[in-house]
Formats: sequence, C-alpha cells, structure tokens
Amino acid sequence: MWHRFDVTVRDLPLGLLILIGSLIPEFQNHGTQLGGLPARPFDALAIVAVALQCLPLAVRRRWPVVCLTLVTLGFAVDQLRGYHSFAGTAMPIALLSVASHLERHRRTTALVFSVAYVPLAVALHRLGSGAEAPSEFVLYYLALALPWGMGSWLRSTRAAEAERRRRVAEDTRAAERARIARELHDVVTHHVTAMVVQAEAARYLTAAPERLDQALTAVTETGRRATTDLRHLLDLINPDHGTGATTPTVGRLLTLVEQTRRSGQPVEFTEEGTPAESTGSADLVAYRVVQEALTNALKYAHGSRTSVQVRHAEREITVEVSTDGSGSRAPASPSGSGRGLAGLRERVGVLGGDFSAEARTDGGFVVRARIPAGSPS
Repeated sequence: MWHRFDVTVRDLPLGLLILIGSLIPEFQNHGTQLGGLPARPFDALAIVAVALQCLPLAVRRRWPVVCLTLVTLGFAVDQLRGYHSFAGTAMPIALLSVASHLERHRRTTALVFSVAYVPLAVALHRLGSGAEAPSEFVLYYLALALPWGMGSWLRSTRAAEAERRRRVAEDTRAAERARIARELHDVVTHHVTAMVVQAEAARYLTAAPERLDQALTAVTETGRRATTDLRHLLDLINPDHGTGATTPTVGRLLTLVEQTRRSGQPVEFTEEGTPAESTGSADLVAYRVVQEALTNALKYAHGSRTSVQVRHAEREITVEVSTDGSGSRAPASPSGSGRGLAGLRERVGVLGGDFSAEARTDGGFVVRARIPAGSPS
C-alpha cells in the first residue's frame, strides 16, 4: 500500500523527521558548523531556515533541483546566522537525490552550485573573523562531493539494471517468437503435407467411390486436426491464456501415427516403458520429433516402411524414427528451409539431450533423439 502513494508523500516523512529533530532543544546548535561563527539562540528566522532545509526533501525525487536550491538557501541562512541546526544533514541528502534522479544538465547543476559555494564560504570566513582556515571550507566541499558521487553511482547502477532487463525482455520475446515459429512450422507442415498426399491419392480413386470417400474423409479429419492444433497454439499467444490449454503429448502419438497411415505411409509403432509422472517439456519435444520425422517420410520417402520407437525411462525419453527406402524417393522440396530438423536439434539441445538425423545405406533415413525428462523449459 505504501508504494501506491505518490512519491512526494513517500518522501515527506524523512523531511518531517529531520524537522522535528532540529526543533528539539537538546539538538539545537549541535548541527553542522561552518565558518566558526558563535552559536545563536533559535528565533523565528531559525524556524524558517530549518523548514527550508527539511520540507523540500518531499520533492527530492520529483523536482531534485528545486529541492537542492531551497535546501541550499536554508543552509546558507542557518550558517550565516549561526544557528548550526541539525537540519544541515538535509544538504547531503539533497545532493545525493540530485545526482541520482536528475536526468539532464547534471554537470551544469554541479558547476552552478559549486560556484555558489564560493561566496558563501567567503562570507562565512569574514563573519567568523578568520577563525576557520580556508582548508576547512575545501574539506567541507570535498565531503559534499561524496554524496554526489554516491548518487551518480546509484543512477548508473539503476541505468545498467534497466538496460539488463530490457535485453532480457528482448531475448525472451525473440525466444518466444522462435518457439511459436517452430510450433507453427511443425503443425502446418505436418498436417498440410498429409492433406496434400491424401488429396493426390484421391485423384486416382474416382473409379472406387468407397475408397475415394475414405480418402476425402481423411483429408477432412486432417484439416480439422490442423485447425484444432492451430487454435491451441493461438491460445498460447493470447494474453488471457491460462494453464489449462491443451498441448500435444506423447499420449497422442498413436493418433499421429494413424493419421500418417491413412495418408498411405506404412508405419510400425512401438512404445515401451511407462511415462514419468513429471516430464516437463520432454513429452512435447518427443511429439514434435516424431511429427517432423513422419512429415519428412511422407514428403521424401512416401510408401517406404517406417518405424517409430518410443522408449520411456525414469529420466529420459528416447525416440527413433526410420524408413527403409523401399518406397518412392521424391526429391527434397526446393522451398524447404531445413527449419524443422534445425529447430528440433535446438529444442532437444535446450533440454540437454542429443539429436541426430542421417541417411541410411539402403536409401532411407533415421532420426534419433534422447530427451531428458523433468525439465520445465
């Protein structure tokens, strides 16, 4: 609740505390003493000087230069009149605030107030009849330079932290965009490839109405499945998205294999072991590995016998997808970007696993992935 108040309200208590302390009789004439002037009892002007030094601290972050100007004026009256009040402690606080919160003309401000210090020091030296050596005025000036330096350090630290957070936010957004791009690639490429293969096969089934109807039904189901997956992905982009959105898991691998079979690809599916209770992102990555490998099988080895093996261990999931090269070997699409395999290698690598994709001597290919389970990201 305190941070909901305006910054002026939050800064006011410090000024009031110093003001009250300065008016306590035991603390009077026991503050900063510059110039060697004899102490003078408090009067009405002393209260004004104390108020000028304390109350402006309420605006030390909103208007730091105004604060320092008023505090300096009150400090000058305080020292020239010989009050030597406890309110003199407001001067280093005002200097620290200016150095920390002033955004522009910081050097000019430092130069102006440094020049203003000279006539004050000369006046105090004369009024004090030379009781204090000039070196004492220089020493006090150097002491005031310390809070200025601290404020400058705080400002630079704050700026460095803001820059670090900005870079982290940019890197996070870039990683999220890359993740969404990979998800779109996996979903669209697989489903569209399956629909294209099923539609091409339907062209040759005009003489067999039953098989043609089955092929067109498969195209329809694939389209609906693509729409569902895309809707889930768009839900992730939605700011109101919660934790209840559905994502593909290893449990849906059988549905994925059946869809590929209906597209004309003979697929043998084997799943061994029991999935761990907490797999983190491993199940989704395993699903994407199988999906991308079956998509490539449809595109570049249509009709080849394909094997999908998934093994669940206590701490990892192992996936192996291979073709024997017995079917038609369609050349790689000239528009292919290679983003799928590269994205899978990156995904598996982020989880600390291993990924490989290579050609077999019989003309087929094999994709292997070892994915550690339990990592949340």
